[in-house]
Parts: sequence; structure tokens; C-alpha cells
Amino acid sequence: MAQPQSVDVQHNGPATEAAGAGSLTSSLPTREGWWTPFFFFQGFWLTPQAVKSVTLVQARFQPRADDIILATFPKCGTTWLKALAFTLANRSRHRVIDDKHPLLTQHPQDLVPFLELPNRALHLVGELEALPSPRLLSTHLPYASLPFGVGTSSSLGCRIVYLCREPKDVVVSMWHYYKKIRPDFLIEFHKAFELFFEGFSLYGPFWEHFLGYWNQSVIDPDRVLFLKYEDMMADPTKHVKMLAEFFRVPFSEDEENAGVPEEVVKLCSFENLKGLPVNSTGKADRIGGLLMENSSFFRSGKVGDWRNHLTEEMANKLDCIVQEKLKGSGLAF
Repeated sequence: MAQPQSVDVQHNGPATEAAGAGSLTSSLPTREGWWTPFFFFQGFWLTPQAVKSVTLVQARFQPRADDIILATFPKCGTTWLKALAFTLANRSRHRVIDDKHPLLTQHPQDLVPFLELPNRALHLVGELEALPSPRLLSTHLPYASLPFGVGTSSSLGCRIVYLCREPKDVVVSMWHYYKKIRPDFLIEFHKAFELFFEGFSLYGPFWEHFLGYWNQSVIDPDRVLFLKYEDMMADPTKHVKMLAEFFRVPFSEDEENAGVPEEVVKLCSFENLKGLPVNSTGKADRIGGLLMENSSFFRSGKVGDWRNHLTEEMANKLDCIVQEKLKGSGLAF
């Protein structure tokens, strides 16, 4: 596999940066197979639009000491994590048991903005600057590609929550998601599986994405909280309390006695969120130029759904590559 090229990005304003990103892709390794050619940028596969957006964010985004970043590989529970994090971080302003809670009228994806996925063609980082502190932000970026200061210095105090998921469920969820939102996504599941297995998928290789955050969580557990989707599903209340502690807003004794952690779990449950009109109807453009149904973010959410899609041979094949790539790291599935 081709190696990423080092790139110096000059901060010359949005127009100049956009043009620079365009010339950048022309020099990057590229590969076809999905709906558009992907480019190998800083060790990971991105769409042309993502390369442009990431370049702009890396050049212009200014991290703050009290930022909280929710990081995920695509289709690893991002929407659920956003709902939980928003509810926990804002419960002093929005009571969990309130018929006017923002989660009842706004899509979780809209309550926590992405760093690198603009809802317009050109990302205006100034909108992130305008957000009051502490900011709650989200990203699919690998750890090494986070904007300067976030991924390179613990002195800033910026905290990161990383949520990963069993790779066999990831590839199934990814295929269903692309098939639903992209009219130009025409590949069959077996082909998507092979590309994913090879490490060629959006923000892939997935194992490198996982390892970047895992290794940093081992080095600096106070700043990087590494979670698994399966563990959270098995005991959501335990993990809600863990997140509250990590966000520096632990539940009080009164909240514990009143069952607030359990109410957070109930409000943010997949079943509850999926059934809300704001999430089950309507469309929105969240990534720039692609109108998507709000329900696209809610399909199954079940652990082990891969058994309905993968043959035993496919499952064993993916298990083997995961074991090989994660060997010696301490991370396992």
C-alpha cells in the first residue's frame, strides 16, 4: 500500500485553502472501488471532499482546553454517543425528564457538530469558534490527523471519547448505510466486504483507526476514554456514569437516588430515538450536497447483526485479519 505524503498547509484564507486542497489530491495515491475515487491522505482513505475539509480544519481550527471530542470510526455508534454526551453534558440546562428536551425535537447529529463534515461545500470553521465553551464536538478523523494541538499535546487538556465496534458489525452497518443514502452506491455486499477487509474504506484502514486512539488511551487514560459499543450495550447505565465522570459532571447522590442515570439511558435508547418524528421523518443535508433521510442513522443498532449477513468463511477471514493487525496491542474483539 502506498505511503501517505507529508503536506504543509499554509493558512491563507478559505478560497486559497480550497484551491490548495484541490491541487493536493492530484498528488495523492488514489484508488477506485466505492462510489468515487478515494485518496490516501495522512495514512487513511478519504473522499476528495473529505480531503478538502480535513485540510481546512487542520489549518484553521483552534482547540480549547475544555473541548470534548467524540471520535468514532464510521458506523460505530456515533449517533448514540452524540445523544448520550449531549444529554450528560447539558443536563444542568436541560432536565433529562422534560417534554421540551432538545433530543425530542432535534436530530442527535445536529446537536454535536462534526469537525470535518460540513453541511455546506466549504467548511466555515468560524462557526465552531462561535460555539460557547465547553464545546462538544465530534469527528471521524484518525488520532494522528486531529487538528494541531488536539492530537499532539496533552497539555491543552482537551478530552477525547473514542467509541469502537466489532468490525463484523461495522462492515454490515456501513454497507446498509451507503446503500440507503447514496444512489450511486451500487456494489454488492461481498465486494464491500472485500474492500473493508483490505483496509480500503472511508477513514480506513479500520484497524489503524482503532489502534491510534487505543494506544493513546493507554498512554493518557485521563484524556482519552476508549469504549466499545458492545460493552456499552451490555451495561449502558454503568457507561453513562463513566461518561459523566469523564466529562467532569458526575451524577450527584440526589441524581443517583432519583434514577437520573437510568433516565438518560432511556431517553437516548436506540428504540426511543428511532421512534421520534425528528429522527424517523424528513431529510437533511449534513455532509454537503447530499440530501439524506433522517432515519438513515437508525437501522438496527443490534450487537451481532453480522450473523445475518456474513458467511462463516467471511467471519473467520475478518476475525483473522483483526487478530493479526491488533496483535500485541492489548486491544481485542
